[in-house]
Amino acid sequence: MNGYNAPSFQERAAASLQAKEKALAKLKAAPQLDAAELALRAKRRVEREALAAAKAAKVRQQREEKQRLADEQRAESKAAKIKAALPKRTEAELKAARDARYAARKSRK
Repeated sequence: MNGYNAPSFQERAAASLQAKEKALAKLKAAPQLDAAELALRAKRRVEREALAAAKAAKVRQQREEKQRLADEQRAESKAAKIKAALPKRTEAELKAARDARYAARKSRK
């Protein structure tokens, strides 16, 4: 039984050249696209790009809306914490403030 006989460099180079020539011949033999087909493909590409741009704009708008809502919620939370931290007014303070408003209203008349 004969063992494996590795191909020489010249044999490998010739096989490579032959494969390249075969691929080039196959590429040249392929039918060329006509102008109508090229125009149709260009139109489809423009439509795909427009859809992708619209989708990206929608995603960006949703992300901005989500960020705005988070900012509002954060601001409300901060305001609630500040309000909770303020000391509670006593009945006397509330009555004094109400009387002051009443007096201011009376003085304007």
